Amino acid sequence: MTSPQHARYSAHMKKLILFLFLATPVLAEEPIIEDITVTRTAPETYRFSVTIRHPDTGWEHYADGWRVLDMDGNELGMRVLFHPHVNEQPFTRSLDGVKIPRGTTQVQLQARDLPEGWNEGTTVVDLP
Repeated sequence: MTSPQHARYSAHMKKLILFLFLATPVLAEEPIIEDITVTRTAPETYRFSVTIRHPDTGWEHYADGWRVLDMDGNELGMRVLFHPHVNEQPFTRSLDGVKIPRGTTQVQLQARDLPEGWNEGTTVVDLP
């Protein structure tokens, strides 16, 4: 027979173990930028078409955006993805009207997913 104190301790330990299990981060895959097409549409203005692959599982985990950065990390434009693409992989989305300062020859693109946030790395692309 167990004492009431032992029963309370056991119940607290079960809750703690469950909490630690649920709090452990899931090692999710980052969105991968597979292709980038850059088109100059006007002086210092560009269109970016970006193909992303990500194992979207639904509203709780999906690639939810990408952005164009200058080589110093300043954001020049961002494309928000408003829904999961579970059955459309890879997928391509475009962003028009990105203003790039004169003389810029390269930019970086960075993808993001929910819930992890921005990828650590970027993909560098030469401007036409």
